[in-house]
Amino acid sequence: MRKVPAVNGCHSHEFRVHCSRMKNITLSADGHLIEQARLVAKSRHKTLNAMFREWLEQVTSQTGGVQEFEALMKRLKHVQSGRRFSRDEMNER
Repeated sequence: MRKVPAVNGCHSHEFRVHCSRMKNITLSADGHLIEQARLVAKSRHKTLNAMFREWLEQVTSQTGGVQEFEALMKRLKHVQSGRRFSRDEMNER
């Protein structure tokens, strides 16, 4: 197997990649769901692990949006509307 130089702590050996920063976890899920997920992964030419890593990246990037929103609300807490709006007014489009 031909060894390729390390990139971001990962060493590639032809078709396998070993990343020293990766951690193993154990998950529990319904067997039928796991098999369905494997079929989806296979149809996308990916492994279930690769799809899970992508999902983790998506979930963690979304929390940044929540944190940004909360920071904005904190900065704007001094803003007052001047009165309380009725339910109808708030739902007007």
